Amino acid sequence: MPAPQTPAPRSPAGQPAAQDSSGPGAPARDRYDAVIVGGGHNGLVAAAYLARAGQSVLVLERLGNTGGAAISTRPFAGVDARLSRYSYLVSLLPDKIVRDLGLDFAVRKRTVSSYTPAVRDGRPTGLLVAGDGTRESFAALTGGEREYAAWQRFYAMTQRLATRVFPTLTEPLPSRDALRERIDDADAWRTLFEEPLGVAVEENFTDDLVRGVVLTDALIGTFADAHDTSLLQNRCFLYHVIGGSTGDWDVPVGGMGALTDALAGAARAAGAEIRVRHEATRIETDGTHAEVTVRTPDGEHVVAARRVLVNASPQALSALLGDVPPPPAEGAQLKVNMLLTRLPKLRDRSVDPRQAFAGTFHIAEGYGQLADAYRDAAAGRLPAAPPSEIYCHSLTDPSILGPDLAARGYQTLTLFGLHAPARLFAADNDAARAALLKATLAELDAHLEEPVTDCLALDANGEPCIEAKTPLDLERDLRLPGGHIFHRDLSFPYAEEGAGRWGVETAHANVLLCGAGAVRGGGVSGVPGHNAAMAALGR
Repeated sequence: MPAPQTPAPRSPAGQPAAQDSSGPGAPARDRYDAVIVGGGHNGLVAAAYLARAGQSVLVLERLGNTGGAAISTRPFAGVDARLSRYSYLVSLLPDKIVRDLGLDFAVRKRTVSSYTPAVRDGRPTGLLVAGDGTRESFAALTGGEREYAAWQRFYAMTQRLATRVFPTLTEPLPSRDALRERIDDADAWRTLFEEPLGVAVEENFTDDLVRGVVLTDALIGTFADAHDTSLLQNRCFLYHVIGGSTGDWDVPVGGMGALTDALAGAARAAGAEIRVRHEATRIETDGTHAEVTVRTPDGEHVVAARRVLVNASPQALSALLGDVPPPPAEGAQLKVNMLLTRLPKLRDRSVDPRQAFAGTFHIAEGYGQLADAYRDAAAGRLPAAPPSEIYCHSLTDPSILGPDLAARGYQTLTLFGLHAPARLFAADNDAARAALLKATLAELDAHLEEPVTDCLALDANGEPCIEAKTPLDLERDLRLPGGHIFHRDLSFPYAEEGAGRWGVETAHANVLLCGAGAVRGGGVSGVPGHNAAMAALGR
Protein backbone atom coordinates (compact mmCIF):
# COMPACT_ATOMS: atom_id res chain seq x y z
CA MET A 1 0.00 0.00 0.00
CA PRO A 2 1.56 3.34 -0.97
CA ALA A 3 2.37 5.83 1.74
CA PRO A 4 -0.12 8.70 2.07
CA GLN A 5 0.94 11.83 0.24
CA THR A 6 1.04 15.28 1.78
CA PRO A 7 -1.21 17.65 -0.19
CA ALA A 8 0.66 20.27 -2.19
CA PRO A 9 0.64 23.63 -0.41
CA ARG A 10 -1.71 26.21 -1.86
CA SER A 11 -1.22 29.86 -2.51
CA PRO A 12 -3.83 32.16 -0.90
CA ALA A 13 -5.72 32.24 -4.20
CA GLY A 14 -6.00 28.46 -4.37
CA GLN A 15 -3.38 27.89 -7.05
CA PRO A 16 -0.90 25.06 -6.37
CA ALA A 17 2.30 26.80 -5.32
CA ALA A 18 5.54 26.10 -7.14
CA GLN A 19 7.95 24.29 -4.84
CA ASP A 20 11.49 25.41 -4.12
CA SER A 21 13.79 22.51 -4.95
CA SER A 22 16.14 23.15 -2.03
CA GLY A 23 14.15 24.87 0.68
CA PRO A 24 13.63 28.55 1.52
CA GLY A 25 16.15 31.33 1.34
CA ALA A 26 18.82 32.09 -1.25
CA PRO A 27 19.21 29.89 -4.31
CA ALA A 28 21.35 26.78 -3.77
CA ARG A 29 23.79 28.02 -6.41
CA ASP A 30 25.04 31.48 -7.22
CA ARG A 31 25.70 31.00 -10.94
CA TYR A 32 23.47 29.66 -13.70
CA ASP A 33 23.48 29.31 -17.44
CA ALA A 34 20.13 31.10 -17.50
CA VAL A 35 18.08 33.06 -15.01
CA ILE A 36 14.44 33.56 -16.00
CA VAL A 37 12.65 36.53 -14.47
CA GLY A 38 8.96 35.71 -14.10
CA GLY A 39 7.24 32.35 -13.72
CA GLY A 40 4.35 32.95 -16.11
CA HIS A 41 3.65 30.42 -18.82
CA ASN A 42 6.23 31.83 -21.24
CA GLY A 43 8.96 31.79 -18.61
CA LEU A 44 8.12 28.19 -17.77
CA VAL A 45 8.23 27.19 -21.45
CA ALA A 46 11.68 28.76 -21.79
CA ALA A 47 12.86 27.11 -18.57
CA ALA A 48 11.74 23.68 -19.70
CA TYR A 49 13.42 23.96 -23.12
CA LEU A 50 16.70 25.25 -21.68
CA ALA A 51 16.82 22.69 -18.87
CA ARG A 52 16.09 19.87 -21.31
CA ALA A 53 19.07 21.11 -23.34
CA GLY A 54 21.28 20.54 -20.30
CA GLN A 55 21.52 24.11 -19.05
CA SER A 56 21.32 25.15 -15.41
CA VAL A 57 18.20 27.26 -15.04
CA LEU A 58 16.73 29.34 -12.24
CA VAL A 59 13.19 30.78 -12.45
CA LEU A 60 12.43 33.75 -10.20
CA GLU A 61 8.76 34.47 -9.46
CA ARG A 62 7.63 37.45 -7.42
CA LEU A 63 4.27 35.94 -6.39
CA GLY A 64 3.63 32.90 -4.24
CA ASN A 65 2.70 30.78 -7.26
CA THR A 66 3.73 30.29 -10.85
CA GLY A 67 1.44 30.85 -13.82
CA GLY A 68 1.10 34.63 -14.05
CA ALA A 69 -2.17 35.48 -15.83
CA ALA A 70 -2.68 31.85 -16.90
CA ILE A 71 -3.81 30.46 -13.56
CA SER A 72 -6.85 28.76 -12.09
CA THR A 73 -8.13 29.86 -8.69
CA ARG A 74 -11.09 29.44 -6.36
CA PRO A 75 -12.14 33.10 -6.22
CA PHE A 76 -15.35 32.62 -4.25
CA ALA A 77 -15.10 31.87 -0.53
CA GLY A 78 -15.96 28.29 0.37
CA VAL A 79 -17.04 27.37 -3.18
CA ASP A 80 -15.41 24.43 -4.95
CA ALA A 81 -15.15 26.00 -8.41
CA ARG A 82 -11.68 26.47 -9.90
CA LEU A 83 -11.92 29.19 -12.54
CA SER A 84 -9.46 30.42 -15.15
CA ARG A 85 -9.27 33.78 -13.45
CA TYR A 86 -7.69 35.92 -16.15
CA SER A 87 -6.93 34.18 -19.46
CA TYR A 88 -9.44 31.48 -20.32
CA LEU A 89 -9.26 29.91 -23.83
CA VAL A 90 -6.45 28.33 -25.86
CA SER A 91 -5.76 28.90 -29.55
CA LEU A 92 -2.19 30.08 -30.09
CA LEU A 93 -0.38 27.34 -28.13
CA PRO A 94 1.42 25.26 -30.78
CA ASP A 95 1.09 21.48 -30.56
CA LYS A 96 4.85 21.48 -31.11
CA ILE A 97 5.42 22.91 -27.61
CA VAL A 98 3.06 20.39 -26.01
CA ARG A 99 4.85 17.53 -27.79
CA ASP A 100 8.40 18.82 -27.28
CA LEU A 101 7.90 19.23 -23.54
CA GLY A 102 5.76 16.11 -23.05
CA LEU A 103 3.00 18.08 -21.37
CA ASP A 104 0.11 16.28 -19.73
CA PHE A 105 -2.37 18.82 -21.02
CA ALA A 106 -5.39 18.66 -23.30
CA VAL A 107 -8.02 20.93 -24.81
CA ARG A 108 -11.58 20.24 -25.95
CA LYS A 109 -13.35 21.64 -28.98
CA ARG A 110 -16.47 23.71 -28.45
CA THR A 111 -19.51 22.41 -30.29
CA VAL A 112 -20.70 25.97 -30.90
CA SER A 113 -18.59 28.79 -32.31
CA SER A 114 -20.86 31.67 -31.33
CA TYR A 115 -24.36 32.90 -30.67
CA THR A 116 -25.36 36.54 -31.06
CA PRO A 117 -28.84 37.57 -29.85
CA ALA A 118 -30.78 40.21 -31.75
CA VAL A 119 -34.21 41.74 -32.13
CA ARG A 120 -35.63 41.85 -35.64
CA ASP A 121 -39.12 43.13 -36.49
CA GLY A 122 -39.84 43.37 -32.77
CA ARG A 123 -39.13 39.73 -32.03
CA PRO A 124 -36.12 38.10 -30.35
CA THR A 125 -33.87 36.11 -32.64
CA GLY A 126 -30.16 35.59 -33.12
CA LEU A 127 -27.28 34.24 -35.18
CA LEU A 128 -26.03 30.79 -34.24
CA VAL A 129 -22.71 29.70 -35.76
CA ALA A 130 -22.64 25.98 -35.08
CA GLY A 131 -21.83 23.43 -37.75
CA ASP A 132 -24.64 22.36 -40.02
CA GLY A 133 -27.12 24.82 -38.48
CA THR A 134 -25.13 27.91 -39.44
CA ARG A 135 -26.59 28.29 -42.91
CA GLU A 136 -30.16 28.08 -41.68
CA SER A 137 -29.44 30.58 -38.91
CA PHE A 138 -27.98 33.06 -41.41
CA ALA A 139 -30.99 32.67 -43.68
CA ALA A 140 -33.46 33.17 -40.82
CA LEU A 141 -31.65 36.29 -39.60
CA THR A 142 -30.83 37.97 -42.92
CA GLY A 143 -33.60 36.64 -45.16
CA GLY A 144 -31.35 35.17 -47.82
CA GLU A 145 -28.13 33.39 -48.76
CA ARG A 146 -25.86 36.36 -49.47
CA GLU A 147 -24.40 36.90 -46.00
CA TYR A 148 -23.77 33.19 -45.45
CA ALA A 149 -21.96 32.89 -48.79
CA ALA A 150 -19.85 35.94 -47.91
CA TRP A 151 -19.10 34.41 -44.50
CA GLN A 152 -17.94 31.19 -46.12
CA ARG A 153 -15.67 33.03 -48.56
CA PHE A 154 -14.19 35.32 -45.94
CA TYR A 155 -13.35 32.59 -43.46
CA ALA A 156 -12.05 30.30 -46.18
CA MET A 157 -9.55 33.07 -46.82
CA THR A 158 -8.56 33.36 -43.14
CA GLN A 159 -8.26 29.56 -42.97
CA ARG A 160 -5.79 29.53 -45.86
CA LEU A 161 -3.90 32.37 -44.20
CA ALA A 162 -3.77 30.48 -40.90
CA THR A 163 -2.22 27.37 -42.42
CA ARG A 164 0.59 29.48 -43.88
CA VAL A 165 1.24 31.92 -41.05
CA PHE A 166 0.83 29.89 -37.86
CA PRO A 167 3.78 27.52 -38.47
CA THR A 168 6.09 30.54 -38.80
CA LEU A 169 5.49 31.59 -35.19
CA THR A 170 8.03 29.06 -33.90
CA GLU A 171 10.54 29.71 -36.69
CA PRO A 172 13.03 32.57 -37.01
CA LEU A 173 11.22 35.78 -37.94
CA PRO A 174 10.51 36.04 -41.65
CA SER A 175 10.91 39.35 -43.42
CA ARG A 176 7.77 41.17 -44.51
CA ASP A 177 8.43 40.17 -48.12
CA ALA A 178 9.10 36.55 -47.17
CA LEU A 179 5.86 36.32 -45.23
CA ARG A 180 3.92 37.90 -48.07
CA GLU A 181 5.42 35.39 -50.49
CA ARG A 182 4.57 32.53 -48.14
CA ILE A 183 0.95 33.67 -47.85
CA ASP A 184 0.77 33.95 -51.65
CA ASP A 185 -2.67 35.58 -51.64
CA ALA A 186 -2.86 39.23 -52.68
CA ASP A 187 -6.41 39.72 -51.39
CA ALA A 188 -5.60 38.21 -47.99
CA TRP A 189 -2.45 40.32 -47.71
CA ARG A 190 -4.35 43.51 -48.56
CA THR A 191 -7.17 42.67 -46.17
CA LEU A 192 -5.03 41.87 -43.15
CA PHE A 193 -1.72 43.67 -43.65
CA GLU A 194 -2.39 46.82 -45.69
CA GLU A 195 -5.91 48.23 -45.29
CA PRO A 196 -7.93 48.85 -42.13
CA LEU A 197 -10.02 45.75 -41.41
CA GLY A 198 -13.20 47.83 -41.56
CA VAL A 199 -12.74 48.12 -45.32
CA ALA A 200 -12.94 44.36 -45.82
CA VAL A 201 -15.79 43.95 -43.32
CA GLU A 202 -17.88 46.53 -45.15
CA GLU A 203 -16.94 45.20 -48.60
CA ASN A 204 -17.89 41.63 -47.76
CA PHE A 205 -20.89 41.96 -45.44
CA THR A 206 -24.03 44.10 -45.39
CA ASP A 207 -25.81 43.00 -42.20
CA ASP A 208 -24.83 45.09 -39.17
CA LEU A 209 -24.93 42.15 -36.78
CA VAL A 210 -22.80 39.94 -39.02
CA ARG A 211 -20.31 42.75 -39.50
CA GLY A 212 -20.05 43.13 -35.73
CA VAL A 213 -19.46 39.43 -35.12
CA VAL A 214 -16.56 39.52 -37.58
CA LEU A 215 -15.05 42.67 -36.09
CA THR A 216 -15.07 41.48 -32.46
CA ASP A 217 -11.97 39.34 -32.99
CA ALA A 218 -10.09 42.53 -33.85
CA LEU A 219 -10.95 44.18 -30.53
CA ILE A 220 -10.19 41.66 -27.77
CA GLY A 221 -7.98 43.61 -25.37
CA THR A 222 -7.40 46.16 -28.12
CA PHE A 223 -8.76 49.70 -28.14
CA ALA A 224 -9.19 50.61 -31.79
CA ASP A 225 -11.76 51.58 -34.38
CA ALA A 226 -12.52 49.40 -37.40
CA HIS A 227 -10.86 52.01 -39.63
CA ASP A 228 -7.87 52.82 -37.43
CA THR A 229 -5.00 53.61 -39.82
CA SER A 230 -2.43 52.14 -37.40
CA LEU A 231 -3.89 48.69 -38.27
CA LEU A 232 -3.81 47.78 -34.59
CA GLN A 233 -7.19 46.10 -35.06
CA ASN A 234 -5.79 44.09 -37.99
CA ARG A 235 -2.95 42.76 -35.87
CA CYS A 236 -5.36 41.66 -33.14
CA PHE A 237 -7.66 40.03 -35.69
CA LEU A 238 -4.76 38.18 -37.30
CA TYR A 239 -3.75 36.51 -34.04
CA HIS A 240 -7.36 35.57 -33.38
CA VAL A 241 -7.82 33.69 -36.66
CA ILE A 242 -4.51 31.83 -37.13
CA GLY A 243 -4.26 29.76 -33.94
CA GLY A 244 -3.43 26.10 -34.51
CA SER A 245 -3.65 26.76 -38.26
CA THR A 246 -7.45 26.68 -37.82
CA GLY A 247 -8.36 29.74 -35.75
CA ASP A 248 -10.25 27.54 -33.27
CA TRP A 249 -10.44 28.66 -29.65
CA ASP A 250 -10.50 25.62 -27.40
CA VAL A 251 -11.29 24.92 -23.75
CA PRO A 252 -8.32 23.90 -21.54
CA VAL A 253 -9.30 20.75 -19.66
CA GLY A 254 -9.01 21.49 -15.96
CA GLY A 255 -8.80 25.23 -16.59
CA MET A 256 -5.87 27.39 -17.61
CA GLY A 257 -3.99 26.45 -14.46
CA ALA A 258 -3.76 22.90 -15.78
CA LEU A 259 -1.45 24.20 -18.51
CA THR A 260 0.83 26.19 -16.23
CA ASP A 261 0.94 23.38 -13.66
CA ALA A 262 2.05 21.04 -16.44
CA LEU A 263 4.68 23.52 -17.63
CA ALA A 264 6.06 23.99 -14.12
CA GLY A 265 6.21 20.22 -13.74
CA ALA A 266 8.04 19.85 -17.05
CA ALA A 267 10.57 22.52 -16.10
CA ARG A 268 11.27 20.94 -12.72
CA ALA A 269 11.49 17.45 -14.19
CA ALA A 270 14.16 18.72 -16.59
CA GLY A 271 16.16 20.14 -13.70
CA ALA A 272 15.12 23.80 -13.56
CA GLU A 273 14.88 25.42 -10.12
CA ILE A 274 11.74 27.47 -9.50
CA ARG A 275 11.74 30.00 -6.69
CA VAL A 276 8.51 31.71 -5.69
CA ARG A 277 8.44 34.91 -3.61
CA HIS A 278 11.76 35.75 -5.22
CA GLU A 279 11.59 39.11 -7.01
CA ALA A 280 14.25 40.30 -9.42
CA THR A 281 14.89 43.98 -8.75
CA ARG A 282 17.89 44.75 -10.98
CA ILE A 283 19.84 43.30 -13.90
CA GLU A 284 23.41 44.35 -14.61
CA THR A 285 25.15 43.04 -17.71
CA ASP A 286 28.21 43.61 -19.84
CA GLY A 287 26.70 41.62 -22.71
CA THR A 288 28.51 38.42 -21.72
CA HIS A 289 27.88 38.01 -18.01
CA ALA A 290 24.93 39.22 -15.97
CA GLU A 291 24.09 39.68 -12.32
CA VAL A 292 20.52 39.66 -11.06
CA THR A 293 19.64 41.23 -7.71
CA VAL A 294 16.91 39.20 -6.04
CA ARG A 295 14.66 40.21 -3.15
CA THR A 296 13.68 37.13 -1.12
CA PRO A 297 11.87 36.57 2.19
CA ASP A 298 15.35 36.45 3.77
CA GLY A 299 16.75 39.60 2.19
CA GLU A 300 18.56 40.53 -0.99
CA HIS A 301 20.89 38.23 -2.91
CA VAL A 302 22.78 38.42 -6.16
CA VAL A 303 22.74 35.61 -8.74
CA ALA A 304 25.11 35.44 -11.69
CA ALA A 305 24.13 34.08 -15.10
CA ARG A 306 25.45 33.80 -18.62
CA ARG A 307 22.12 35.14 -19.86
CA VAL A 308 18.83 36.45 -18.49
CA LEU A 309 15.39 35.87 -20.01
CA VAL A 310 12.74 38.32 -18.86
CA ASN A 311 9.15 37.07 -18.81
CA ALA A 312 7.71 40.48 -18.01
CA SER A 313 6.60 43.56 -19.89
CA PRO A 314 9.01 45.75 -21.89
CA GLN A 315 8.41 48.43 -19.25
CA ALA A 316 9.50 46.06 -16.49
CA LEU A 317 12.54 45.02 -18.53
CA SER A 318 13.59 48.66 -18.89
CA ALA A 319 13.18 49.25 -15.16
CA LEU A 320 15.33 46.21 -14.33
CA LEU A 321 18.08 47.39 -16.67
CA GLY A 322 17.83 51.05 -15.77
CA ASP A 323 17.02 51.90 -19.40
CA VAL A 324 14.60 54.48 -20.80
CA PRO A 325 11.15 52.84 -20.77
CA PRO A 326 9.08 52.44 -23.95
CA PRO A 327 5.82 54.39 -24.35
CA PRO A 328 3.19 53.39 -21.77
CA ALA A 329 0.68 50.71 -22.65
CA GLU A 330 -3.07 50.85 -21.99
CA GLY A 331 -5.35 47.88 -21.56
CA ALA A 332 -8.99 48.12 -22.61
CA GLN A 333 -11.15 45.39 -21.14
CA LEU A 334 -13.42 44.30 -18.31
CA LYS A 335 -13.01 40.70 -17.14
CA VAL A 336 -15.88 39.19 -15.15
CA ASN A 337 -16.09 35.74 -13.55
CA MET A 338 -19.40 34.28 -12.41
CA LEU A 339 -20.72 31.07 -10.91
CA LEU A 340 -24.41 30.33 -11.57
CA THR A 341 -26.80 27.83 -10.06
CA ARG A 342 -28.36 27.50 -13.53
CA LEU A 343 -28.07 29.05 -16.96
CA PRO A 344 -30.62 31.85 -17.53
CA LYS A 345 -33.45 31.41 -20.02
CA LEU A 346 -33.26 33.30 -23.32
CA ARG A 347 -35.92 35.44 -24.94
CA ASP A 348 -34.99 33.73 -28.20
CA ARG A 349 -36.77 30.43 -27.60
CA SER A 350 -35.32 28.85 -30.77
CA VAL A 351 -31.98 28.32 -29.02
CA ASP A 352 -31.31 26.26 -25.92
CA PRO A 353 -29.23 28.20 -23.32
CA ARG A 354 -26.79 25.28 -23.18
CA GLN A 355 -26.19 25.78 -26.87
CA ALA A 356 -26.07 29.58 -26.78
CA PHE A 357 -23.56 29.75 -23.92
CA ALA A 358 -21.39 26.86 -25.11
CA GLY A 359 -19.68 29.09 -27.66
CA THR A 360 -19.02 32.83 -27.59
CA PHE A 361 -22.19 34.70 -26.62
CA HIS A 362 -21.92 38.20 -28.15
CA ILE A 363 -23.60 41.10 -26.35
CA ALA A 364 -24.09 44.60 -27.83
CA GLU A 365 -21.56 43.74 -30.54
CA GLY A 366 -23.32 44.87 -33.68
CA TYR A 367 -21.06 46.85 -35.97
CA GLY A 368 -22.75 50.16 -35.16
CA GLN A 369 -22.80 49.35 -31.44
CA LEU A 370 -19.05 48.68 -31.46
CA ALA A 371 -18.42 52.00 -33.20
CA ASP A 372 -20.62 53.84 -30.69
CA ALA A 373 -18.86 52.21 -27.73
CA TYR A 374 -15.47 53.15 -29.16
CA ARG A 375 -16.55 56.79 -29.62
CA ASP A 376 -17.87 56.94 -26.05
CA ALA A 377 -14.65 55.57 -24.58
CA ALA A 378 -12.42 57.72 -26.80
CA ALA A 379 -14.30 60.74 -25.48
CA GLY A 380 -13.61 59.66 -21.89
CA ARG A 381 -17.04 58.19 -21.15
CA LEU A 382 -18.01 54.68 -20.13
CA PRO A 383 -19.84 53.16 -23.13
CA ALA A 384 -23.60 53.63 -22.87
CA ALA A 385 -24.12 50.10 -24.23
CA PRO A 386 -20.94 48.21 -23.29
CA PRO A 387 -20.03 45.42 -25.74
CA SER A 388 -18.92 42.09 -24.29
CA GLU A 389 -18.83 38.38 -24.89
CA ILE A 390 -19.42 35.39 -22.65
CA TYR A 391 -18.66 31.72 -22.66
CA CYS A 392 -19.38 28.86 -20.28
CA HIS A 393 -16.32 26.70 -19.57
CA SER A 394 -18.20 24.16 -17.49
CA LEU A 395 -20.50 23.14 -20.36
CA THR A 396 -17.49 21.79 -22.24
CA ASP A 397 -15.34 20.82 -19.25
CA PRO A 398 -17.23 20.29 -15.97
CA SER A 399 -14.04 19.10 -14.22
CA ILE A 400 -13.42 22.63 -12.89
CA LEU A 401 -16.49 22.21 -10.65
CA GLY A 402 -16.57 20.13 -7.51
CA PRO A 403 -18.68 16.95 -7.84
CA ASP A 404 -21.53 18.41 -5.77
CA LEU A 405 -21.74 21.61 -7.84
CA ALA A 406 -21.60 19.67 -11.09
CA ALA A 407 -24.35 17.30 -9.94
CA ARG A 408 -26.56 20.26 -9.01
CA GLY A 409 -26.20 21.83 -12.46
CA TYR A 410 -24.02 24.81 -11.54
CA GLN A 411 -22.24 26.57 -14.40
CA THR A 412 -19.43 29.11 -14.78
CA LEU A 413 -19.65 32.18 -16.98
CA THR A 414 -16.66 34.18 -18.19
CA LEU A 415 -17.42 37.65 -19.56
CA PHE A 416 -14.89 39.76 -21.45
CA GLY A 417 -15.87 43.37 -22.05
CA LEU A 418 -14.48 45.46 -24.92
CA HIS A 419 -13.69 49.17 -25.31
CA ALA A 420 -12.95 49.74 -21.63
CA PRO A 421 -9.57 51.55 -21.69
CA ALA A 422 -7.66 52.10 -18.47
CA ARG A 423 -8.15 55.88 -18.67
CA LEU A 424 -11.85 55.46 -17.84
CA PHE A 425 -10.97 54.05 -14.41
CA ALA A 426 -8.21 56.48 -13.42
CA ALA A 427 -10.35 58.88 -11.38
CA ASP A 428 -12.23 56.27 -9.32
CA ASN A 429 -11.57 52.65 -10.21
CA ASP A 430 -14.15 51.20 -7.81
CA ALA A 431 -16.98 53.46 -8.93
CA ALA A 432 -16.21 53.04 -12.63
CA ARG A 433 -15.95 49.27 -12.26
CA ALA A 434 -19.34 49.09 -10.53
CA ALA A 435 -20.98 51.35 -13.11
CA LEU A 436 -19.55 49.46 -16.09
CA LEU A 437 -20.45 46.08 -14.63
CA LYS A 438 -24.04 47.22 -14.03
CA ALA A 439 -24.38 48.54 -17.58
CA THR A 440 -22.77 45.41 -19.06
CA LEU A 441 -25.11 43.05 -17.22
CA ALA A 442 -28.06 45.19 -18.29
CA GLU A 443 -27.10 44.63 -21.94
CA LEU A 444 -27.04 40.89 -21.30
CA ASP A 445 -30.33 40.97 -19.40
CA ALA A 446 -32.01 42.60 -22.40
CA HIS A 447 -31.79 39.20 -24.13
CA LEU A 448 -32.76 37.07 -21.12
CA GLU A 449 -36.11 36.15 -19.61
CA GLU A 450 -34.63 36.54 -16.13
CA PRO A 451 -31.82 38.74 -14.81
CA VAL A 452 -28.52 36.92 -14.74
CA THR A 453 -28.04 38.09 -11.14
CA ASP A 454 -31.05 35.93 -10.14
CA CYS A 455 -29.00 32.91 -11.24
CA LEU A 456 -25.81 33.73 -9.32
CA ALA A 457 -24.66 31.26 -6.71
CA LEU A 458 -23.79 32.51 -3.22
CA ASP A 459 -20.45 31.99 -1.52
CA ALA A 460 -19.87 30.85 2.06
CA ASN A 461 -20.50 34.40 3.28
CA GLY A 462 -23.79 34.75 1.42
CA GLU A 463 -22.27 37.04 -1.22
CA PRO A 464 -23.06 36.62 -4.95
CA CYS A 465 -20.38 34.69 -6.85
CA ILE A 466 -19.28 37.42 -9.25
CA GLU A 467 -16.02 39.35 -9.58
CA ALA A 468 -14.93 42.00 -12.06
CA LYS A 469 -11.41 43.13 -13.02
CA THR A 470 -10.60 46.42 -14.75
CA PRO A 471 -7.28 47.22 -16.45
CA LEU A 472 -6.16 48.93 -13.24
CA ASP A 473 -6.99 45.80 -11.25
CA LEU A 474 -4.84 43.76 -13.63
CA GLU A 475 -2.02 46.25 -13.31
CA ARG A 476 -2.21 45.94 -9.52
CA ASP A 477 -2.59 42.15 -9.39
CA LEU A 478 -0.24 41.10 -12.18
CA ARG A 479 1.83 44.19 -12.99
CA LEU A 480 0.48 44.29 -16.51
CA PRO A 481 1.36 47.82 -17.67
CA GLY A 482 -1.84 49.79 -17.89
CA GLY A 483 -3.66 46.49 -17.52
CA HIS A 484 -2.66 45.59 -21.10
CA ILE A 485 -3.19 41.84 -21.51
CA PHE A 486 -0.61 41.72 -24.33
CA HIS A 487 1.90 43.89 -22.37
CA ARG A 488 1.91 46.31 -25.32
CA ASP A 489 0.28 46.68 -28.72
CA LEU A 490 0.58 43.55 -30.85
CA SER A 491 3.01 43.46 -33.75
CA PHE A 492 2.74 41.82 -37.15
CA PRO A 493 4.58 38.46 -37.21
CA TYR A 494 7.44 39.58 -39.40
CA ALA A 495 10.79 41.26 -38.83
CA GLU A 496 10.99 45.02 -38.59
CA GLU A 497 14.07 47.09 -37.88
CA GLY A 498 15.79 45.97 -34.68
CA ALA A 499 13.56 42.93 -34.16
CA GLY A 500 16.42 40.41 -34.23
CA ARG A 501 16.42 36.85 -35.53
CA TRP A 502 13.71 35.56 -33.18
CA GLY A 503 11.91 38.74 -32.15
CA VAL A 504 13.05 38.37 -28.51
CA GLU A 505 16.43 40.11 -28.66
CA THR A 506 17.19 43.32 -26.76
CA ALA A 507 19.97 45.91 -26.89
CA HIS A 508 21.94 43.65 -24.54
CA ALA A 509 23.35 40.51 -26.19
CA ASN A 510 22.69 38.22 -23.23
CA VAL A 511 19.29 39.61 -22.18
CA LEU A 512 16.20 38.31 -23.98
CA LEU A 513 12.51 39.25 -23.69
CA CYS A 514 10.41 36.10 -23.40
CA GLY A 515 7.09 37.63 -22.36
CA ALA A 516 3.98 38.66 -24.28
CA GLY A 517 5.62 41.93 -25.34
CA ALA A 518 8.03 40.10 -27.65
CA VAL A 519 7.36 40.06 -31.38
CA ARG A 520 4.72 37.35 -31.93
CA GLY A 521 3.74 37.62 -28.29
CA GLY A 522 0.32 38.07 -26.72
CA GLY A 523 -2.20 35.49 -25.63
CA VAL A 524 -1.46 32.15 -23.98
CA SER A 525 0.84 30.71 -26.61
CA GLY A 526 4.23 29.88 -25.14
CA VAL A 527 5.65 31.19 -28.43
CA PRO A 528 7.86 33.92 -26.90
CA GLY A 529 9.17 31.41 -24.35
CA HIS A 530 10.00 28.91 -27.09
CA ASN A 531 11.61 31.56 -29.28
CA ALA A 532 13.70 33.01 -26.45
CA ALA A 533 14.96 29.52 -25.62
CA MET A 534 15.87 28.95 -29.27
CA ALA A 535 17.71 32.28 -29.34
CA ALA A 536 19.55 31.42 -26.14
CA LEU A 537 20.59 28.06 -27.57
CA GLY A 538 21.79 29.70 -30.77
CA ARG A 539 19.34 27.86 -33.00
